[in-house]
Amino acid sequence: MSLMNREMEFYSENGYLLKKHLVPTSIIEQIAKETDQIHERMLDNIPSSIGISWEEYDDPGKPKRVRQLMHSELVSDGINRVLRSDEVLDIIETLIGPNISLYHSKLLPKSAYYGTITPWHQDYSYWKGADNQPLMINCMFFIDAATTGNGCIQFVPGSHKKGLLDHDHGNHSFGLYLPGFFEECDEAVPVEAEPGDCIFFGPLVIHGSNTNKSPYHRRANTFAYNVTNNNPRQCREVLRGTVLIDG
Repeated sequence: MSLMNREMEFYSENGYLLKKHLVPTSIIEQIAKETDQIHERMLDNIPSSIGISWEEYDDPGKPKRVRQLMHSELVSDGINRVLRSDEVLDIIETLIGPNISLYHSKLLPKSAYYGTITPWHQDYSYWKGADNQPLMINCMFFIDAATTGNGCIQFVPGSHKKGLLDHDHGNHSFGLYLPGFFEECDEAVPVEAEPGDCIFFGPLVIHGSNTNKSPYHRRANTFAYNVTNNNPRQCREVLRGTVLIDG
């Protein structure tokens, strides 16, 4: 699947792009089953290959809920299929070129009633290194409907053109965020999505999401892809193309 010129222009101008119905319903239903009760499953047995951060609350009486689960393709065959699908990789190739590697995959459950804020941030604040450039790209696909009521992702269009901004450091599970944490931003655009929709966005666009106080989960999964030679240590697996050697 290729992108139309107007879609390329939208991505270039705004830093993100929503693609509707990219993941088939049958696969979304499979993933929904595979990630059902993920909180309880991980409490019982966390595989050594999985990295988990948990929601943090002021009220100790709230149940333990997964905030994010790294390497999610290892716990869901459906997620692994989407990660490698031509539907996704064709768009990634259009946006970053033919040499594509997996950087990481993470499940973001944002559970009903208990999903907390993701503060404003740029992903490159976490990913920047001495030997890389902001060439990575995210593909976030939705297992549940994402609405303003259950904490859909929000973007500040065009903010990627400002470059990497200074971030504050916190002591909670979300360690880097822009000043103001998640204060109201008039420029922010909430992007609602349906199950199977995908949002592609770069590492410099400012984004975040509100709490989920609704009775509906907002499960999503984000794949981060990298240009293979853009710091090989940040490339877990080559998915397309070849490893490029400088010199």
